[in-house]
Amino acid sequence: MSEEFIKKYMDEAAWIAHSLPTHKILEAIEILKHLHGRVFVLGVGGSAANASHMVNDLRKLCRIEAYCPTDNVAELTANINDHGFDQSFIRYLASAKFCNKDVLIVLSVGGGSIERNISVNIIQAIQHAKSKNAKVISIVGKHDGFAANNSDVAIVIPMANFYERITPHAESFQSVIQHCIISHPDIQKVETTW
Repeated sequence: MSEEFIKKYMDEAAWIAHSLPTHKILEAIEILKHLHGRVFVLGVGGSAANASHMVNDLRKLCRIEAYCPTDNVAELTANINDHGFDQSFIRYLASAKFCNKDVLIVLSVGGGSIERNISVNIIQAIQHAKSKNAKVISIVGKHDGFAANNSDVAIVIPMANFYERITPHAESFQSVIQHCIISHPDIQKVETTW
């Protein structure tokens, strides 16, 4: 039984890989290719780990100035303590003087929901970016979340009927997609060691 699950899971991953919206990935690359400012990458939970990884690769391999609010635990928790979790990202962006030359990248499974009060810190960050006329790119697992519906480029990871495994698939493919973007010859400036 356990091997059957593994085969099914890998078949789902293969289907997702072949169904990704490559034209949307290319649109994200075009935005980064013509970047005149900085990149801020946001995520919560497993997506926060992916955001940190993406910032590392943008800085190291692409020579793009990039930041991840969850990397600075002191500032993050001070903002949460003083202003609440919902404002944790918008406070970071305000301190960084986020502007229209910058790009916000959102990594999220659902992309946030005002109605369900989920990932409100991501929603507020998107609203802040849009108020500054900055570009927003999202890599998400749901087509009906706030991020997908309020981004300049929404890369929605297709799920077909795999919704019971939306979190592991979405977070896995955030990493696959960010590596695809960073490895693109129009973006990558420094060769990897291996």
